[in-house]
Amino acid sequence: MERTAVNPVRWSVDMGFNQGEIVSGQARTLYLSGQTATADDGSPQHPDDMGAQLSLCLDNMEAVLAEANMSLANLVRLNVYTTDVDALLPHYGDLAARLGAVGVKPTSTLLGVTRLAIPSLLVELEGTAVG
Repeated sequence: MERTAVNPVRWSVDMGFNQGEIVSGQARTLYLSGQTATADDGSPQHPDDMGAQLSLCLDNMEAVLAEANMSLANLVRLNVYTTDVDALLPHYGDLAARLGAVGVKPTSTLLGVTRLAIPSLLVELEGTAVG
């Protein structure tokens, strides 16, 4: 797979995402459902702890990717949904660091929402991976 960043402006690169990406040569595309801070049985974890929830969301996303023989390195699109944008922003660097550790800056959208499917959840990650 070949990835070409498209950044007519550069501010987003320092935040860990590209404005766009051209992906060519991919063999498979994986569309990931929203991943939340839930245990294997679906029970919500880390109430009122945005940082811990974000970390577990990423862990759960990595588990889905691994099951498809992919990793965060294959992520080309990441949507972040949160019930509190202001509470999420101090932890956004942790998200960017985990993506940066595998050398990717997927296109991204951050949205504030009224609530998620389970009221105690604060953040949800949804993505697209190719590989």
